[in-house]
Amino acid sequence: MRLSASAVVGVLVTAVALCLTPASPAAAHNTLQEATPARDARVTTPPGEITLRFMQKLNPDLTTITLTDDTGQEMPTGEVTVTGPTGTIAIDEPIANGTYTVAYRVVSADGHPVRGSYRFTVADPTRTTSPTDAASPSAVPTTAESPTATPSPAASDSTDDGPDTVVLVGAALLGVLALAGIALMLRRRRHDAA
Repeated sequence: MRLSASAVVGVLVTAVALCLTPASPAAAHNTLQEATPARDARVTTPPGEITLRFMQKLNPDLTTITLTDDTGQEMPTGEVTVTGPTGTIAIDEPIANGTYTVAYRVVSADGHPVRGSYRFTVADPTRTTSPTDAASPSAVPTTAESPTATPSPAASDSTDDGPDTVVLVGAALLGVLALAGIALMLRRRRHDAA
């Protein structure tokens, strides 16, 4: 059976459309949807816990959330508590003014580990981190920002530990189909010329 040039083009267009169609939510990587305190928040009251809500349900055995200060020292926290897509850690001791980093590692429904981190700042006007901070007018915030916000998935610092298999398979399939289409068209031209 010989394929016409229009049939080859139709197959190629279908292959491109399939490769460009977004993956279903079950195959998508888990993404941080909301954080409390939020990314880049400047809070006037030290938080008692960190809460992260993701796009997909979390596996309690494969979910890690840590809190470190600006020197990289890990702050004492409780174990991660997971409820559906939400992970929470309690902060065991009150934290001082300063910048803190929340780091997380979760696993997507497709099995890919996803890591990310973000920072927030504690600026309690009634507390100081050092005598020089107390003397500095910039250490006291003029306005309090909301401790809760929803970061967009694109703004997340998350990284995927492996290649996206769907994209790689789709690209390979597209390449094979393109080569097959070119070979069929060349074969037809040679046959027509003979």
